[in-house]
Amino acid sequence: MTAAPPPGCRPARHGPPGLWLRARRVSDADAMAAMTGLPLLRHGTLRPPFPNPDAVRSWLERQNPDDLALVALLDGVLVGSADLLRQTGRRRHCAILGMSVHDDYQGKGIGTALLDALLDAADRWLDIGRVELTVFADNEPALRLYRRFGFVEEGLYRAHAFRDGAYVDAIAMARLRPGWPGGQGA
Repeated sequence: MTAAPPPGCRPARHGPPGLWLRARRVSDADAMAAMTGLPLLRHGTLRPPFPNPDAVRSWLERQNPDDLALVALLDGVLVGSADLLRQTGRRRHCAILGMSVHDDYQGKGIGTALLDALLDAADRWLDIGRVELTVFADNEPALRLYRRFGFVEEGLYRAHAFRDGAYVDAIAMARLRPGWPGGQGA
C-alpha cells in the first residue's frame, strides 16, 4: 500500500522511492538551518558554519513571490532544497539557481529530482529562458549534475570565496532553454 502524500507534495520524477517535492515554507526554517550547518553541504556553498534558525526564518519570510523555492522530503525528513531566484527588468528572462542536499543523502538522486522539477517549471510555466549558477570549481559531483542538465561553463571566478582557510575558484555556468533564441537546439 502506498503512503498518502504529505500535504502540498507531489512525487518526484527522479530519486529514491518515497521522495516528495513541495514549495518551501517558513515552517521549514529549523530543518533548513540544521541541514545547512552540515559540513559537506556547507563545503559546497557560501554558507558559514552555525546557521541561526531565526536568521533562516527571517530569510524565508522575505522571499520574493516571483521566486520558485522547493524542498525535497524523504520519509518526512527535509533532505534538500533548491530555488530559482527570478531576476527583474531587462533580465526577467533569467533566474539564478541555488541548491543544497543533506549530507546523508548526497549522491542518491535528490539533486537530480530538485533540478528536474525546477527546470521543468522554468521551461513550461515560468518562461525563463536562461538559468544561471555559480559552483565551486572542485565540486565535481555538482559539475557533472549541471552538465547533464545542459549547463555550460561561461567563466571562472578566481579566488571567488574564502572556504576552510583558503580561497577557492568558482565556475559560472548557465543553461539556455532548448529552442529558445540562442539556446541549445536553436
